[in-house]
Amino acid sequence: MKIIFVTDYVCPYCIVGKAALKEAIRQLGIEVEIETLPMQLTMEGEPKVDTWSNQEKREKYKVLTDPAQEMGLNVKIPPFVVPRPYTRLAFEGHFYALEHGLADAYDDAMYRAYFVDERDIGELDVITDVAASVGLDPKELSEALQDGRYSETVAKADAYTKETLDVHSVPTLFIDGDRVQFKDYTVADAIRILNSYI
Repeated sequence: MKIIFVTDYVCPYCIVGKAALKEAIRQLGIEVEIETLPMQLTMEGEPKVDTWSNQEKREKYKVLTDPAQEMGLNVKIPPFVVPRPYTRLAFEGHFYALEHGLADAYDDAMYRAYFVDERDIGELDVITDVAASVGLDPKELSEALQDGRYSETVAKADAYTKETLDVHSVPTLFIDGDRVQFKDYTVADAIRILNSYI
């Protein structure tokens, strides 16, 4: 089974959905390849968003409270990071981590940095610190990000998710090519989804 997981690190539904998906995979004892693809919620050049002060978003996010608690996720939704950061640079780090076999650990650490530790993951020093925490070389990564080594990779991946895959919200899953959406972001929900492909 192959899953494409389209995400943004600043999407609260993504951190909860990814945790539910991984726990469902563990409980089912199945082999799954997960490929992460970016869909930046706010592109650089667009106005940054303040989710902290947005009461309408806070109300919508309450649907995540029970699933997050069920999985022991000590998340702040929304986190006190104002405004919400751009994530292009963090996704460039993802592709560096992918080349070093640590993309999944990097992704999980990036979600935690934002939603648990309330760090600005748009900042270079934060990104390299998060990368170092999972065993990546922060100096080498810093140089790669400053050189723009993965800028085109991220731009192409983001364009692919939006234009070719026609993704308009995150998280969006593609399981063996089929587009799938979570219903309630619980482990039971993820098990239901996976069971239909086993």
